[in-house]
Amino acid sequence: MVPRAQQNTSLGILLMAITSLVFSLQDGISRHLAENYNVWMVVMIRFWFFALFALTLSARRPGGIATVIRSRHPLMQFARSAILIIEVCVMILGFVKLGLIASHAVFVSYPLIIAALSGPILGEHVGWRRWCAIGVGFVGVLIILQPGVAVFSPWALVPLAAALLFALYGLLTRYVAGGDAAMTSFLWTGVVAAILITPVGLFFWEPMTQGDWIWMGILCLSGAGAHYMMIKAYEVAEASDIQPFALLQLVFISILGITVFDEEVKMNMVIGAALVMGAALFTLYRARVVARQARLARGA
Repeated sequence: MVPRAQQNTSLGILLMAITSLVFSLQDGISRHLAENYNVWMVVMIRFWFFALFALTLSARRPGGIATVIRSRHPLMQFARSAILIIEVCVMILGFVKLGLIASHAVFVSYPLIIAALSGPILGEHVGWRRWCAIGVGFVGVLIILQPGVAVFSPWALVPLAAALLFALYGLLTRYVAGGDAAMTSFLWTGVVAAILITPVGLFFWEPMTQGDWIWMGILCLSGAGAHYMMIKAYEVAEASDIQPFALLQLVFISILGITVFDEEVKMNMVIGAALVMGAALFTLYRARVVARQARLARGA
């Protein structure tokens, strides 16, 4: 069994905060490119670089690629990689149809989905307090989607679908970290995602301008780095300790949406996002309390 990395909560928090900032910048670039080119092609090129970067790093490790790619959870690794590639495409579609701020105001609910699914997937107990918080959070999502108006638009449900997919990706990433090193997960993510997206991306290939190739290069570099930092964050720290800092992405994306894309922050978004973030933070706090109680019980 591959040993778990030494736990370092401070490093995990720093990695998650930086990851949130980089993801926000990525989303802005992705929106720009997806407004001018096919989403599948944009994502394909991004994951080509991701895979190449992962293969290069793995080749430099002791034993090379053959050693790094060995996994105790190959089916789970394949599943999480497939889920990620679908989530990225769905979320970028949301950016184009709804805008960065509106999409992320809904997407920020993914920690609540993680809490709701942690029982069936990771075998964790979710008490009534966390279920109440999950319910409050999803009331916030409905406020953002404006029941009776936007909620009946299929585009309004796109970021919610992305949140569900990303929650599954996060849970599976945490699960495989119990047996696989961060580099193993990184390699599987890049290679599997690139293989899956290539046939579709090539079918929708379009020529790009020189300026947009530069943006694509920045997107590729930042994408590979951000996903590696997130995998490493989950490896060195407990999810309940670092997950609140992933919510910084909504702050970063709001600044980007207002200053670069001239998006408007509506009152229903502010109220709904506040409920969602408050519920998410409480859910993460309760998860931490429960974990601490379990450790004390084992030591008693």
